[in-house]
This record gives sequence, structure tokens and C-alpha cells, in this order.
Amino acid sequence: MTSEAIALADELLDVLGTWMPLEATFVGIPGHDAELPDPSEAGHERLRARAAGVLARARTSADDDRVTLGVVVQQAEVVLTQLDARVVEFTLADPMFATAMSHLAFLPQLTPSGEQAEEDFLARLAAFPAFYDALAQRQRDGLHAGRTPVDRMAHNAIGFLDRFLAQETPFPQPLTGDRGERRDRLVTEVVRPALTRYREFLATEVAGHGRPDDRPGICWLENGEAHYAALARSHTTTDRTPAELHQLGLDVLAGLEAEYAEIGGHVFGLTDPAAVRRRLRTDESLRWRDAEEMLETARAAVARATAAAPGWFPRVPDAECVVRAVPEADAPVAAPAYYMPPALDGSRPGVYYTNTHEVRTRDRFIAETVAFHEAVPGHHFADSLAQELTGLPQLRRIALITAYSEGWALYTERLADEMGLFSGDVMRLGMVAEDSVRAARLVVDTGLHALRWTREQCVEFLRAHTVLSEVEVQSETDRYIESPGQALAYMTGRLEILRLRRFAEEKLGDSFDIKDFHDVVLGGGPLPLKVLEDVVRAWAG
Repeated sequence: MTSEAIALADELLDVLGTWMPLEATFVGIPGHDAELPDPSEAGHERLRARAAGVLARARTSADDDRVTLGVVVQQAEVVLTQLDARVVEFTLADPMFATAMSHLAFLPQLTPSGEQAEEDFLARLAAFPAFYDALAQRQRDGLHAGRTPVDRMAHNAIGFLDRFLAQETPFPQPLTGDRGERRDRLVTEVVRPALTRYREFLATEVAGHGRPDDRPGICWLENGEAHYAALARSHTTTDRTPAELHQLGLDVLAGLEAEYAEIGGHVFGLTDPAAVRRRLRTDESLRWRDAEEMLETARAAVARATAAAPGWFPRVPDAECVVRAVPEADAPVAAPAYYMPPALDGSRPGVYYTNTHEVRTRDRFIAETVAFHEAVPGHHFADSLAQELTGLPQLRRIALITAYSEGWALYTERLADEMGLFSGDVMRLGMVAEDSVRAARLVVDTGLHALRWTREQCVEFLRAHTVLSEVEVQSETDRYIESPGQALAYMTGRLEILRLRRFAEEKLGDSFDIKDFHDVVLGGGPLPLKVLEDVVRAWAG
């Protein structure tokens, strides 16, 4: 008999699939492969009622499986928090977070396997008009109600759409039978007109009517401060307030100064942290020559980490991790790097995407750190190993818990140093530089969305306290504007995993084994940080 906890997990899994059907296809949630989301007010009200019902039952359940119930509660709260904040109404341009752009960024990367999957793919293309027309109406209603996006993002979204529409073959997947011809007709007769209408909506009704750059945060919207506090809790899975997270970021940044001085002295003969950062930011020899050099460096780092992993992990993923460039149409507004997990059926490997756009302006010294974070032993290990935990309900294997997944990936950047994976001190400086970015995120995300910072304040802080290139300073700033709270999860999660490791080391003494600790952290799938603490404490005794 299925336990109540598992039944609730399966019910919520279907809610998540309805909410994000394309993501559901990528991670293997069944039943939604032919769908696009329903962004309408009525559609979100139906989702809200379903998620709230699951949440209420999970909170009162007497089932002994407290770990599964903890995941159900947190995931249901994520749905409700996002719906209540109405983020779909004012998130326009970021391909990771704006629903209009994420479908254009990731649907072309989906490779249908089999006749039914190909038919489902075509059904999604046929659904473009209903989806984009409903999205425009929802965003129109939000605009009229004062829930305005940032004007800059409307222009960014228009640019994204222009690049997408300029492609001769925006969906290049090979399809069998007559489906290739049907796909081409759908693109011409259905997809392009739908996207053109949505672009026209943005150009005529949104652009010029959004918030200016000096009011980019969600705090400028009605109930924005309360929504941001809820989003911060949702993304970090902690009760830390925006003010506490802001101070935490400042404290971590201060603590990194000694490392800049020490490693900078070895590499450059410079011991002033600001001078080290300035050298990293301005030394042209630390930039890439071309895209192929960037890709080959990433591949070498992944291969080195893969070879060393068995000494630090009792289990390694069956799925391969490959390195690819971010698709050209997405690259100008995409993150510097990201990871896509493998398909559950083995039809697609894990993919680490690195952004080669304006490659000669991008920093070479962070390449290894980013590869360890995004690929091995970071996201690829956590996501792939979770998929292999067949004894758990599927929700436990694929839950999107930002603080766990990003906290783990950031933890592995420092773990890579313990493992001896960095090729030299220049790349180790990249590790410190990436820590600066994640600590600065705590400061600027809360600054934008709780403290009413302007966009320029965010830009200036990132310039002063990180070594991000100018193109990355600008793209990262826009990312934080469009994803309130998400950037808080990285450092918060890493610090919590480190705290739990120190606890286990002290509790177990000489019997502590790092391989066992990693197996405990990764062995239950993605978990909210409070639930992870319970699991680690139970293991350590």
C-alpha cells in the first residue's frame, strides 16, 4: 500500500508538471509532454488550489516518512509563493526565469525520442498561440494593475524575440516521417505569427511603460517587500530575513580579503586585495582567445574531476556529462554557464553549457571553478545521482530546491581545491573570485529587492567587490532583477552544508569519512536545508 507521504508526493509532482510542463519533460515527470503552461489568472488559481490542498494535508499528516513530507511541504510552498508574488506578470527577458523566453531557449534543445514524443513536440508548437496570447493578456492585466516590469527588460525581451525569429530553423530537431514537414508548416503558420504578436504586445504596450532603472526591485510593487521576504525564504529554505542575508554577504566578502592577498601575492606579487581584483579584471592575458579554448578548458576540467571523483564519492553517476556552448540565439542574455540534467531514459546526457558570447571579454581564470560547480562534482553529480535513487518517490529525485542544488554546487568549488583539481594558483584565484560573486549576490539581491537600490547601485557594487567582466556585471544585474531571491540560495546553501560537515566531523571524530558524508548529503535526493540537517544529525548519531 502506498503511504500517505508518497501519495502526496506523487500528487504534487503532477501539480509541478502542470505548472512547468517543459521542465517536467526535461526531468522526466510523466503526463505533460504535449503541454505548454497556462499562465492565465484562472489557470494559476486552479494550480494554487491544488498546491494548497496538498500542503494542508502534508502539514497534518501523521506518516512516519518525515523527509518526504518535508520535501512536499517545501515544494508546495514554492508554488504558492511564486503564484502569490505574480512573478509571471513582470518577468520578461531572462531565458532561465521568464516563461516566454525559457520556452524559446530550451524547447529547441529537446530531442524527441520515438513517434509519440515527436507528436507531443508538434502539439507544443501548435499550442504557441494559446500560450503566448494568454501570457500577453496576463501581463497586460498586471501592467494595468500597476505590477509593471522593468522597462529595460521589455527591450531585452524584444531583442531576444528578434534574434529567435531571425533564425531560419529555430527548431532543428530531426523528426521522422512527415513530421519534419509538419514542424516546418507549424513554425511558419503558427509559431512565428504567435511570437510576432507577443513581440508587438511588448513593443506597443509594455516598452516605455515599465519601471525605470532606479526602481528595479520587487519592493517597488504593491506588497513587494512581503513577497520578497517570502521568496527569500522559499529560495534559501531558511528563515533568514533579507536584512540578515544582506549582512551575511558583507561578512563573507570581508573574510575573502585575506585569500585575495595570499594567492594574489603568489601569482602577481600583489597583496592588496583591491589591486588583485583590479589585475584580474584588467589583465587581457587572462581573457579567452576564442570559443574553442574556452570549451576545451572546460572539458579538461570535467575530465580531471571525473577521474578523481571515486576517491571522494562512494558512488558516481552512470550518466555522462558533456560540455557545449550556449545556443547562439540565447547567448547575449543567458547566464555565463548552466547545467541541464540527463534524461531519465538515458536518451540525453547531462550537459554543461558555457557562454561563448563575446568570448574575448570573458574571464579565463574562473573556468575550472565554474566547470566543477556546473558539472563534476557539482550539479551533474547531485542531479544524476538523484535520478538513480529509484527507491524514492519521483518528487524526491527531481525536486527543484535551489538552496540544496546551488549550495551543493558551490560547496564543490572549495571541495575541488581539497581534491587538488585546480591546475594552478591563477585558477584558485578564480575560486576566490567566484566566492566573491556569490557573497555579493546576497548583498545586491537584497539591496535591489528590499533596500530599494537602483540598478546602478547594483552595478557599482559588483564592479567594486567582484572581478566580473563588464558584460557579466550587466547580465548578472539583469538576472537578479528578474529572479528575486534566487541568487540568495548559493552562499546560504554552501554555508549550511559546511556547517553540517563540521558538525559531523566533531561528532564522529576519527570515524568521520568524507565519502560517507557526501553519500548522506546526496543519498536522499534534493532536500530543504532544515530537512537535510535532520538527516545528517540522524546519521552522525
